[in-house]
Amino acid sequence: MTEIELHTKIEEYFAAGSAAVGDAAALAAFEQLRAALERGAVRAASPDPSASTGWRVNAWVKQGILLGFRLGVLQEFASGALSYVDKHTFPPRHFAAGDGVRVVPGGSSVRAGAYVARGVVCIPPMYINAGAYVDEGTMVDSHALVGSCAQIGKRVHLSAAAQIGGVLEPVNASPVVVEDDVLVGGNCGIYEGTIVRRGAVLAAGTVLTRGTPVFDLVKGETWRASGEAPLTIPENAVVVPGARAVNKGKGREWGLSVYAPVIVKYRDEKTDLSTTLEDLLR
Repeated sequence: MTEIELHTKIEEYFAAGSAAVGDAAALAAFEQLRAALERGAVRAASPDPSASTGWRVNAWVKQGILLGFRLGVLQEFASGALSYVDKHTFPPRHFAAGDGVRVVPGGSSVRAGAYVARGVVCIPPMYINAGAYVDEGTMVDSHALVGSCAQIGKRVHLSAAAQIGGVLEPVNASPVVVEDDVLVGGNCGIYEGTIVRRGAVLAAGTVLTRGTPVFDLVKGETWRASGEAPLTIPENAVVVPGARAVNKGKGREWGLSVYAPVIVKYRDEKTDLSTTLEDLLR
């Protein structure tokens, strides 16, 4: 089945709702989509220079993932001494040495339907959900999460406990995108379709959501989501957690401030030296 034919079939079976449950042809179409996702042949969101954000959401792919949940039945799985129950359509992925993916022992999991490229390093315990795309040379560190349909570029470092939100519904909503060569510090959270442009650095503890304004001290601008446009962190920006004073009411009386991420500089040679990943660990 060609991609165009698969696209048509997925939309057809998704629109059928519960009528598709138990349909062997619908399950076969989903399994073909899942395999294509794992190869990186299709993506929930794709780079698109013609789009205002530079990314195009492929709603039919997200429909296909949701179709997989609808068609799935609960099944018991076992992995060593561990056992769990999940939809049979989304078993854990297994990697061979020839895949070039390092999955270090200790409780990590990659769900079926996720693309994990050669050279990716998975430090336990971490989790990559269905529909996610993790490109070459990226490190997913301990306790990090890559949510459903999130798009992670090349040579990204997701530091310990970094949380990359995903999104399946609504199907036309953009997932979180982290472009090439980004450093995401420990305990960072990136949610609600935020786009982090290539080369950016998020200091530990930075949290980005659709409702989070980001204050650029270098350019004197405020970056925020607007309409359908998500929050976008500029290329090479260095973002740190900050605070801004509450200037009225009880907040002012009590001397309170609220969280505010701040761009303090743009990446330079000094920043590059301090964020270089340890090649020996790879």
